[in-house]
Amino acid sequence: MQIKNVTFIGLGVMGYNMAGHLKKNNFNTTVYNRTSSVADKWVNEFSGTSAPTPGIAVSNADIVFICVGRDEDLISVMEGDDGIIKNLKDNTIVVDHTTASADIARKYFQKAKENNFIFLDAPVSGGQAGAENGILSIMVGGEEDHFSIAKPVMNSYGKTIELIGPAGSGQLAKMINQICIAGLVQGLSEGLAFGKKAKLDMEKVLQVISKGAAQSWQMENRYKTMLKNEYEFGFAVDWMRKDLSICFNEAEKNGALLPVTKIVDKYYEKVQKNGGSRYDTSSLMTLIDD
Repeated sequence: MQIKNVTFIGLGVMGYNMAGHLKKNNFNTTVYNRTSSVADKWVNEFSGTSAPTPGIAVSNADIVFICVGRDEDLISVMEGDDGIIKNLKDNTIVVDHTTASADIARKYFQKAKENNFIFLDAPVSGGQAGAENGILSIMVGGEEDHFSIAKPVMNSYGKTIELIGPAGSGQLAKMINQICIAGLVQGLSEGLAFGKKAKLDMEKVLQVISKGAAQSWQMENRYKTMLKNEYEFGFAVDWMRKDLSICFNEAEKNGALLPVTKIVDKYYEKVQKNGGSRYDTSSLMTLIDD
């Protein structure tokens, strides 16, 4: 199957750049964004086209990519007369990059079967920098033959792209990603605060330990800004708490225990109450660095 025409729905900090990479890789790219001025800006920057509704945007697409905020936002662009489902060509692949619940991924996988289109849940990791540089990690749920068609197109902005399993598996993998990040950021915050209290040269410390067993993406990419008390880089606390709530809901269903994650979520709640809702996730350090 030759892919020429693609549509991208949702031009937030991630989707804006992901759609840009599609255009740079010579796909005929149409975009839709709820705030039309953002779509206009994208068109001016990348020379693609925009559409006034999701339905019009997807009407000639071979693959549709979606990256919106949450389950409710996904429903709003998928459903209705002006939505995606009623306006797709037969056998169009819909790739959902939203971080959403596994339940809604399974719901739209089944709806796709009933309405003659294809659905893959494919949340991403790597943050704004990963989207800008086209090196995102993408976790996919769905069927192998459809994944094999979509993967070469996702290579436009993805570096590591894996089919994890059946519908919903991509979202479950993203939950694991967020659970791991929560604990890592809290540990990094405590370590940096400890080092500052001990009056160590933390640049030297991090140069050493970042090459050993303590190494992580968070350490490599956030320690400098954390030491400067700067928290305006990347994924916001509000969105992290949204993602963690999805993790907790799923854990109630499958019986998983998340004691540390629940503690860290409470810390993020404190950051919100302190006015840090739009701070990035490394802002846990604000609670212990004085």
